[in-house]
Amino acid sequence: MLESYVTPILMSYVNRYIKNLKPSDLQLSLWGGDVVLSKLELKLDVLEQELKLPFTFLSGHIHELRIHVPWTKLGSEPVVITINTMECILKLKDGAQEDHESCGSSSTNRSTTESMKSAVKPRRVQQSASPDPDLPPGYVQSLIRRVVNNVNIVINNLILKYVEDDIVLSVNITSAECYTVDEFWDRAFMDISATDLVLRKMINFSDCTVCLDKRNASGKIEFYQEPLLYKCSFKTRLHFTYDNLNSKMPSIIKVHTLVESLKLSISDQQLPMFIRIMQLGIALYYGEIGNFKDGESEDLICHTKDMLGNITGTEDETSSVMQYPTQYINQDPYLHQEDDQQQGWVSWAWSFVPAIVSYEDEENDSSGIGDGSTLHQPKSQSLKDPIISIGFYCTKATVTFKLTEMQAESSYYSPQKVKSKEVICWEQEGTTVEVLMKGELFFDCQIGFVGCQAMCLKGIMGIKDFEENMNRSEEEAYFFNCGENLSAKGMTYLTNSLFDYRSPENNSIRAEFILDAAHHKETYTEIAGMQRFGAFYMDYLYTMESTSGRVSGNQQDLSSVKSEDFGSVQEMSTKSLVVGPLNLRLDSSAVHRIMKMIVCALEHEYEPYSRTKPDIMDGNRTMPSSEEVASLEEYIPTRLTTLTVLKCTIIIPVAEFNLLDHLMPIIMGEKNLSGLLNAASFQPLRPLPSIRILVDKVNLEHSMPMYAEQLVHVVSSLGQPSDNLLHYCYSHCYLKIFGFQAALTSLDSKGLYCFPVPVIPSFSTAVYGKLIKFPKYWTKRAHVPLTECIFELPNLTVQATRAQTLLLQTIYQSWCHPAGNVSSVVVNEALLNEVFQTSGMTNPAAEVSLYVFDGTLGLLDYSCVFMCSAHLQRPDK
Repeated sequence: MLESYVTPILMSYVNRYIKNLKPSDLQLSLWGGDVVLSKLELKLDVLEQELKLPFTFLSGHIHELRIHVPWTKLGSEPVVITINTMECILKLKDGAQEDHESCGSSSTNRSTTESMKSAVKPRRVQQSASPDPDLPPGYVQSLIRRVVNNVNIVINNLILKYVEDDIVLSVNITSAECYTVDEFWDRAFMDISATDLVLRKMINFSDCTVCLDKRNASGKIEFYQEPLLYKCSFKTRLHFTYDNLNSKMPSIIKVHTLVESLKLSISDQQLPMFIRIMQLGIALYYGEIGNFKDGESEDLICHTKDMLGNITGTEDETSSVMQYPTQYINQDPYLHQEDDQQQGWVSWAWSFVPAIVSYEDEENDSSGIGDGSTLHQPKSQSLKDPIISIGFYCTKATVTFKLTEMQAESSYYSPQKVKSKEVICWEQEGTTVEVLMKGELFFDCQIGFVGCQAMCLKGIMGIKDFEENMNRSEEEAYFFNCGENLSAKGMTYLTNSLFDYRSPENNSIRAEFILDAAHHKETYTEIAGMQRFGAFYMDYLYTMESTSGRVSGNQQDLSSVKSEDFGSVQEMSTKSLVVGPLNLRLDSSAVHRIMKMIVCALEHEYEPYSRTKPDIMDGNRTMPSSEEVASLEEYIPTRLTTLTVLKCTIIIPVAEFNLLDHLMPIIMGEKNLSGLLNAASFQPLRPLPSIRILVDKVNLEHSMPMYAEQLVHVVSSLGQPSDNLLHYCYSHCYLKIFGFQAALTSLDSKGLYCFPVPVIPSFSTAVYGKLIKFPKYWTKRAHVPLTECIFELPNLTVQATRAQTLLLQTIYQSWCHPAGNVSSVVVNEALLNEVFQTSGMTNPAAEVSLYVFDGTLGLLDYSCVFMCSAHLQRPDK
């Protein structure tokens, strides 16, 4: 009977994660074709053990679980698993929780062991129904493969909540469905064949809503904020490529998500919480929190041995497992828990990838015998890490920042409501986030977008500068733009994705990936990034090469990299950022909105996730051996970051209003003592004199040692460290500016700028600086400078007439000397006419040229050579 083959597979997954299930009742319901389970509690300890994430589950339950098995059409219709209302609440693990999960604590071990025993029990029930001898083994394997590959999973009303301090982050997805598709990404019942070793799946997410609220000390939310994301739908395509039918795991995994429209809304109260969540993700990536503690790896191995001992410790349990066909043992991922415990959440995620295997061949390859002893075999060393490609693509995204205020109802007993007002909006087109990785040896992340722009909305701090009754043009509202228009650029941001019809996967061609650092840098250059995107492009590359066969288990864990391993593990981290041609207008409306966002972001009392360790000086430091010093001389891992800005135009006009005296004290750490502003009516100033700055190119390079503390600890202990070792003990910064020039211009009532009047002709300059890492280690080394600065300025010329100088002074005073809520700066029309005169050109009244041949600023010495010349003349009348 087919039931005897398929039922144990389904039962093992259900019983694995759900509490208090009777395997006998579940088996009888499955044989009927449909099973309905209500009010189910999830096994939180099992989820935590398998996920290996720095989060703990506070609760998890399923309202209803439905399983439909079409026994009569099992080879042509999918098994449908439907979950109605699933809710999980998570929080960040603390030190007590991590200690509780160590090997010394047996409560988690016992619960995990009990759950594993319960996973074995259904197989005893299964033996009562003997396999049908009329079904050949090859047919059974093919049928099981088809069933697993075409399982349809539907989740209705998925609720995930994360709580931390006063933050409550909730994600609600109305519907999510995963199903198998064909080569055209249409729903189909597919199978793997020797000619087409590809499996495709689609996941549709409907009405995803993300909320971010603040709770009080009692844990209740007093005022619900507007959702960050409201009813957003998107789709995910999954593409699995196998080397052969006997492959245990896909060799290539592609998971790409496309969002047509993404509209985010962030209020002033949500901004600090949103930044906190972003910092959490960065801290998790760099291993600043959630790392294994010292000795936890040994505890994990001890924990694994305990589990294996509990599984195979009694003769009756072991024999009962071995009596079943070996394909059941291999098919059930629970019996490979020893691998999952060591591999963490990645292996758990891979367990959901259908295993396309020939069980007899796999068993023979791994153990050489067919008695089911694969349970005791370690993970095969011949298994290779798959290539994983994760992509996120968004056609158009908008982020709106809002200011909120409390508004009471007419009735005294009515609750207060939160009223919000939009003040600034960011629009972005053609967004791409792509991650490519293979094990721990290669990781690459590329981010880019085609175009972006920012605009002012309504009013700010009582100044109604962009209210509807102001009748200002849309061009005046936009103060920033970068890149190109998506309609003109095309769909380049989808290049080689699963949503690109020209990609290899959509043309039945096996994709090729660049996993070599040198080849990667030659291919993904700044020019290639700008050609694909146009506004912004970032490429973060991390590679690790082992020269002695020893590779660290966690590349971000500083404690795992010892001084003697510097030469055996060669790591490299490069981050390249390119910003395309941009235009920025820093007028009063834009500056005050940006400064207000900074103020709102600083209004929190959250403790940082990672604290700087106090410098503990060890007076009895051991001297490194000559072999260790030689390995350091050969290679030292560094982090290199480069930023390039192309064709930058910045316009700084006269401040039409100036309320920075209310914002700057808060940014500088002082409390806000000013009350509500009652601003006068705002009227745009026209003509509006401005300073226009043009820069052809800006290049910034920053490098620092990857493991600075350990490196400095070793090098500072040497009597005479070489210049090469001292060089890597610094963080280096090199700034180069090309084609910098400044001019005066003016904006008229029609929104047009007049011809610019040069003030500073084009020039180039460069600045280099370095800063020693961990200076406390160098207190006894007076000859080692702590910091050094070198700047180069071949020539600098400033030329201006008396009228131009007065206009520059007016612009400066309008920003640096606030004059109430609305600026009282009045620009003399005669002064503007004299500055921007069109009849003929006059010689400047003053011209100053500065030549700097060399400049060096260090801790111990300062040397600089200047040459300055000035030319003054009486202006023509």
